[in-house]
Amino acid sequence: MNDDPQQDGQGSNGSPEEEPSTAPPSGKKSRPRRTGWRRAVPTWRMTLGGILVVLLIVVGGFLAGYLLVGIPPANQAAKAQSNVFLFTDGTQLARDGDVNRENVKLSQIPKKVQHAVLAAEDRNFYSESAVNPVAMVRAAWNTVIGKGKQSGSTITQQYVKNYYLGQEQTVTRKAKEFFIAIKLDREVSKDEILEGYLNTSYYGRNAYGIQAAAQAYYNKDVEDLNVAQGAYLATLLNAPSEYDIVVHPENRQRAEARWNYVMDGMVKKGWLTGSQRAAIKFDPPGVAKTPSGLSGRRGYFVNAIKDYLTENDILDKDDLAGGGYRITTTIDKKKQLALEKAVDDRLMDRLDKKNRDADKNVRAGGASIDPATGKVVAMYGGIDYAQQFVNGATRADYQVGSTFKPFVFASAVANHATTQDGQTITPQTVYDGTNKRMTVNDGQPTGFAPANEDDKSYGQITVSEATDKSVNAVYAQMGIDVGPDKVKDTAVDLGIPAQTPGLSESQGAISLGTATPSVLQMTGAYATLANHGKHVPYTFIQKITKNGENLTLPDRPEQTAMPREAADTTTSILRSVVESPGGTGAAARAAGRPAAGKTGTAEEDKAAWFAGYTPDLATVVAVLGQNPKTAAQEPLYGAGGLPRVNGGGFPAEIWADYTAAALDGKPAKDFDLELESGATEPAPTATAPPTTPGGDTGAPSTPAQTPPTATLPPTTAPPTTVEPPEPTFPSEPPPTTAPTEDFPTVEPGGGPGGAPGTPPGQE
Repeated sequence: MNDDPQQDGQGSNGSPEEEPSTAPPSGKKSRPRRTGWRRAVPTWRMTLGGILVVLLIVVGGFLAGYLLVGIPPANQAAKAQSNVFLFTDGTQLARDGDVNRENVKLSQIPKKVQHAVLAAEDRNFYSESAVNPVAMVRAAWNTVIGKGKQSGSTITQQYVKNYYLGQEQTVTRKAKEFFIAIKLDREVSKDEILEGYLNTSYYGRNAYGIQAAAQAYYNKDVEDLNVAQGAYLATLLNAPSEYDIVVHPENRQRAEARWNYVMDGMVKKGWLTGSQRAAIKFDPPGVAKTPSGLSGRRGYFVNAIKDYLTENDILDKDDLAGGGYRITTTIDKKKQLALEKAVDDRLMDRLDKKNRDADKNVRAGGASIDPATGKVVAMYGGIDYAQQFVNGATRADYQVGSTFKPFVFASAVANHATTQDGQTITPQTVYDGTNKRMTVNDGQPTGFAPANEDDKSYGQITVSEATDKSVNAVYAQMGIDVGPDKVKDTAVDLGIPAQTPGLSESQGAISLGTATPSVLQMTGAYATLANHGKHVPYTFIQKITKNGENLTLPDRPEQTAMPREAADTTTSILRSVVESPGGTGAAARAAGRPAAGKTGTAEEDKAAWFAGYTPDLATVVAVLGQNPKTAAQEPLYGAGGLPRVNGGGFPAEIWADYTAAALDGKPAKDFDLELESGATEPAPTATAPPTTPGGDTGAPSTPAQTPPTATLPPTTAPPTTVEPPEPTFPSEPPPTTAPTEDFPTVEPGGGPGGAPGTPPGQE
């Protein structure tokens, strides 16, 4: 027996050595170890824990995303709209802006059209949540397996993408879209979201929003769409370019299949009955039209109207730049087309720019106003805005010549002016019409002795006949008799801007038309005469709306520019200009109705004018000479194959053609005139009236006038002249469209176009 304790199984400390125990603790069963393949399978505890971790991550990520992603401001592209300009009848005149969009209220969109869009894109829109995760997963899976790209997005998500984000296909954008849609759905109504979606979706043909689409495909406003047309526009949302069957006729079958899907969906949702559906046929769209931007003559209207809006503080440039305005103008389509045709027929078609250099200089401007309302019903700015971008109707740089003379006479009557020897000025007052006759003031020569047209002398002549023949010598003296300041005041009261160049000329020069108002401004002044001296400021605007809301337009109160007798007596002598065989405006008789008017020719024949009116329409036409290379004003000698162009030629002919067409179908109306005491309305005659006229109102006859300068020789001094100032040029940039070789890239804008003085030949 071994007595060594270590050999007895004891440790070094003398205690017995312990064997490892495999017995389970008291009361517990042993758990077998996991071995082999079982070690690779997670336990239920591990699975549950993993699921909880994933859920925590998802919930945490959702909460983080919801808290961190806010609703951003709208992107600029989504807010951009065009301004739409309409004729009085509501048809489109023009539009401007880079984006063809015009927002409308949901209430403006027919319910059936709304339902068609819902049937095409999101049939459960009003009952579902902002996002549909199941649809998103399904769409993603279909995209992966090759069934084509699918979004799975609700209308709310699509609106978020269009309005707040962009079109890029990234995970980040989709995540933002998801959270913004949820937030948006909590903050705004379903109707607001649907309205936004309809206004921001792209329909092809450069049409953004359903209103632009209605115009692009069916040439009508969205309010006028029927169910079939609305369903076709809804079809386009799925594939705008592919389903445009005009551009892609080979895709018509696919487009009709999609259209049937939309219509059948409306039946399933109860938005159409079966019988209604059966009665509705596919309505193909019209041919795609060229966008009505600033091409052709539209640019003249757009810029003139914008200038009017800003100058009258109705809208500012930033407002207009933002777009979205629907501007119903006062332009009458029938009258506008009539004015354009008259200019083409009577002037432009007679030009031969290849064989006559003078014809390359010809420009034209025209405007027509309803005297009672001040509405501009027609305007001619030029042949094409891309070629001649300065508007012939609104430019203010050509002398108006003798079309200014009626203002002198009207001022004489309104101010009860007298001649140098104290005789009241009436249509029958006699003046000395000797060519280059020196004018006098208080018995002293003024140094101003203007020439008559063609240096012709008329001797003793009445004011009425001097108006018929546009005698400069008479009107130069009359302007001094009335007073240049009073003449200017009368012109301003009639509607000529006070700061018009040439309107403040001294002595009698103002009376002969040295001022340079625009055609449009002259039309407004003549409209005041036609309206018996009541001035209504002209306007281009009938109505303005934005997003379906009407804007308040400023009042345009009627003001008395002069007593009725003064305006009507002026009308009486202007009737003679047209109706008298010897009148310079005889060509205007072709209008076929009572008319009053005045011809005018600028210094050196650089412009020829006719300004006239009937009781219900005032119109001014000017033919202007301008060098296409240098933009300098040029005489019209030889233009149209004529030695000279004067107001009684092309302008009066245009006026007559236009007036006849514009008033076609409207009964001719005679003037209702109340004349000053001692005045008579002259009968049409080519002979000079007697030197001792009598009135038909029972008032004493006006005695014959002794010429105020009988002791002065008729040619004491030559006409005065002043060097013309340098021409100014328009501040607006030219259009980007390249002009043709016959027309310049730069044309003059405002500024004086000549100087006082009347060399031989000026009317």
